[in-house]
Amino acid sequence: MKIVSAAEMREIDRATSERFGVPSITLMENAGSAVARFVLSDYPQAERVGILCGKGNNGGDGFVVARKLVEAGRAVRVLLLSDPEELRGDAAAMFQNMLQRLQPLKIAPLVVREASWLDSLDAAEIFAADVIVDAILGTGFHPPVSPLYAAAIGKMNAASAPIVAVDIPSGADADAMRPPAATGSRNGVRDEVRGEARGDAIVTFTAPRPAHVFAGLTSGPTVISPIGSPPEAIMSQLGLHLSTPPDFAPLLAPRTRESNKGSYGHVLVIGGSLGKAGAAAMAGFAALRTGAGLSTVATPLSVLPTVASFHPELMTEPMAETEQGTISLRALGSGLDSLLERKTIVAIGPGISRNSETADFVRRIVKRRDTSSVVNMVVDADALNAFEGSASQLNGRGQTLVITPHPGEMSRLTGLSIAEIQANRLEVARNFAREHESIVVLKGHRTLIAAPDGTVWVNPTGNPGMATGGTGDVLTGMVAGLIAQHPQHALEATALAVYLHGLAGDLASKSVGGTSLVATDLVRFLPQAFAQMRNQKSEEVRFHP
Repeated sequence: MKIVSAAEMREIDRATSERFGVPSITLMENAGSAVARFVLSDYPQAERVGILCGKGNNGGDGFVVARKLVEAGRAVRVLLLSDPEELRGDAAAMFQNMLQRLQPLKIAPLVVREASWLDSLDAAEIFAADVIVDAILGTGFHPPVSPLYAAAIGKMNAASAPIVAVDIPSGADADAMRPPAATGSRNGVRDEVRGEARGDAIVTFTAPRPAHVFAGLTSGPTVISPIGSPPEAIMSQLGLHLSTPPDFAPLLAPRTRESNKGSYGHVLVIGGSLGKAGAAAMAGFAALRTGAGLSTVATPLSVLPTVASFHPELMTEPMAETEQGTISLRALGSGLDSLLERKTIVAIGPGISRNSETADFVRRIVKRRDTSSVVNMVVDADALNAFEGSASQLNGRGQTLVITPHPGEMSRLTGLSIAEIQANRLEVARNFAREHESIVVLKGHRTLIAAPDGTVWVNPTGNPGMATGGTGDVLTGMVAGLIAQHPQHALEATALAVYLHGLAGDLASKSVGGTSLVATDLVRFLPQAFAQMRNQKSEEVRFHP
C-alpha cells in the first residue's frame, strides 16, 4: 500500500472524481460510514457519542458519522465550530442530510462561534460522552490552528472519553516523518499548546499519510478504509510502501499438487559457534517453518551435535573450527564448493561470533559468491560486524544481497552513531541500499526494508516483547526461507518475512505476554500468522502503534 503526502491525497481525491467518475459526495459518504462502523465495532458499549465538526470536508465526514450512528440507535450530539451558513459544497449537503435525520428526534447540533461558548452546559454534555469523534481538521490542514479550534481541541484533550480521529487528529501535520520523541511530548498540556488533538484511534481513507506511519499519532489502532478510489488513481512520489496483507497475496498462493521439496528451495545457514549453537539452529528451522523445501546448517564440528539435536528436520554440515570453537579459514577448502552447490540461498551470521579469523572467513565467502553458483545471500549479526570499517566490500552488484542490521550493527557499518541512525532511519537505510546495491532491513520499531532503487517498505507489525535474544536469528531464517521460494521476488519476499515475523510476535505476545516472549515463540506462532494473512477478507487495513 503506497504512502502518500497530503498534497498527493488531495490529487487522488480529485482524480477519483474527475477521471474515474466517483462523485466527491460519495467519497464523503463512504468515509463517514467507515468511521461509524469503527465506532460501532470497537466501542459497542458506547451509547453517548459526541462529534466535534469543523466547517471543512472533515466536518462533512463528521456529519455522516452522526447520521449513521443515529440510525444505529446511538445517542449523538454534534458540536459545530462554525456558523452553518459558512459550510460549503459536500459538507453543506451532508449537514442538511444530517438535519433531516436529527429533526424528527428533536436533536439539534450545538453551534459554537466563540471559544467562551465551549464552557456552556450543553458543550460540557458533549465532552462527557462515552466516545468523542474528532472531525474538526483533516490532513489538508495548514497551520496555525484558529483560536476557536484550538480551544475545542484543548477541551477534547481534557475529556476522559476516548477520541476517534476522522482522517487524522486535528492539528497534526499529515506529512510529519518523525515520531513524538523527535517532535515533542504528546501529553495533554503540550498538545493544547500546539493545538494538536489527542488520538486514541484513527480512521483514515484510501492510503496512509507519512504521519500515520511514522509520527505516533495515536495510542490505539489506525484503520485505513477504501472509500472508492481505484488503484490507478493512487499515485505517489515518496517511494514509501506500507506492508499490508494484500501486497503479499501472490506469495501466499496455494501450492500446486505437483509440488516436491525441490520446488521450494534449499537454504544453507552458515553460523553457530561454541555457546551460540541455538542461533544457527533457530535460523535453519525458521527457514523450514516459513516454507523452504530444505534447510542445512553448516556449523563448527564441535557445535554440530548441539545444532542437530534441536530439530530433526534440519540437515547439518561440519565446518573446520578454530581453537575457540568458531568457523576457521580452513573451511574455505575444497569442500566448500560442494557445500554451496544446489543451494538457493545462503544465510550467514547467526551465532557466528566476532572471532577475527571467522570474520576473515565471512568476508571471503561473501566475496566468493561472485564466482560460485550461489547468488542469493542474507548477511546478519556478527557476519555484518565482520565488515566494520570495510563496508565497501558489502555490495550486491546486481545480485540478491540482503542485510538485516539492528541500529548497533548499522552504526558499525556506516560509522554513524546509533543516535544519528535512529534520528534518520529512513535516509540511512535508503542511502545504504542505493550505494551498496542491496536490500537493507533496518530493524526496530517500524522496521524498514529499503531496495537499491530507493523504494522503502515500512513494516507495521511487531511489539516490544520481541526485544529478546534470538528474534533476529529467526528473522534471518525467515527471509532466507521466503527468498528460497520466490527468488525472482526477493524484495517482496523480504518484506513478507518481516511482516510475518512481527505478526507472529504479536500473536505470541497476546498468548504468553510481552515479558515472557522468547524467540522460539515466533516460530511456534508462524502457522497462525500465515493463516491470519491468508484468511483476511476485509478490505480495511488496521495497524497499531
